[in-house]
Amino acid sequence: MNLQRDIFITETDLERIERLVSGSKRSTNIDRLKSELERALVVPSGEIPSDVVTMNSRIIFRKLDSDDEMEITLVYPSDSDVNARKISILTPVGSALLGLRTGDIIDWPVPSGKICTYRVISVLYQPEADGRYDL
Repeated sequence: MNLQRDIFITETDLERIERLVSGSKRSTNIDRLKSELERALVVPSGEIPSDVVTMNSRIIFRKLDSDDEMEITLVYPSDSDVNARKISILTPVGSALLGLRTGDIIDWPVPSGKICTYRVISVLYQPEADGRYDL
């Protein structure tokens, strides 16, 4: 199911995430995130499509193997708070969802070794679509 699809990232998000991962301990998930960043289409913040998951976006996604639907905000590690559903970009699900568009599906390994399949259902809030380029 892991069709090669375009993923998008803003110039600002790319710069911040590259800085973040360069200082992170090496792991399989960090390596996968770096690979995704390398193949992403880099777009100026003001030109990113409004249905793309960017940093600080609030989204609804579905885990297809269980049909569980979750609403989360994708954040940097310093802002993560599981109780407030703020999920770090450095988690497997956070890394998987970055750059996807509404309707996109991705297979992504989780720490247990299992492959999870996620679908982006909706981007409820994207800072760039709201003119917020500082988040």
